[in-house]
Amino acid sequence: MTQELALDAVIRQRIRGLRVARGWSLDALASRCFLSPSTLSRIETGHRRIALDQLVPIARALGTTLDELVESPGDEDVVIRPEPGHTPGMTTWLLSREDALQGMTVAKMRISPERSAATEQLAVHPGREWFTVLSGTVRLRLGERTVLVEAGHAAQFSTMVPHAVEAHHGPVEILTIYDHDGQRAHLHDAGRILPA
Repeated sequence: MTQELALDAVIRQRIRGLRVARGWSLDALASRCFLSPSTLSRIETGHRRIALDQLVPIARALGTTLDELVESPGDEDVVIRPEPGHTPGMTTWLLSREDALQGMTVAKMRISPERSAATEQLAVHPGREWFTVLSGTVRLRLGERTVLVEAGHAAQFSTMVPHAVEAHHGPVEILTIYDHDGQRAHLHDAGRILPA
């Protein structure tokens, strides 16, 4: 029973938090989900039971899903203990769970200059890639162009452009975000995903 009450309180906080984050008044959200402002106020404050037929339109109006709204706030998915995965010239630590962030994968990478010799061919695949340089300088090859990206700077590009991310004059560390296609193209080692 205590667990149910705790989840109930979290759902109410989520509804109010999402409403406030959008800058909406109770009236604004109530009109979007076809409830009265007083009913919505009582739901948020815990003075009314939450019914499933109310949660569905509330979730839809807030731009979320019912699953996300009622998801249990457990601790098991909070801390990630990344294990390094190795390929020649590169070490990768996955910092997100599989299929987290709507299909996005977050990873930290350490790339050494030896990788440049191994990546003579430029990769092409659907999607977009984003990275920020934590230390060192990245040599980003995009088709015929070469762009140097220094520590503290970021790059974003379509991965349909032939590309390679390499270390320039010494090792480099980056934080990168891949969409699903980028994860499949970059984070597989001989047909398997690097350990997370």
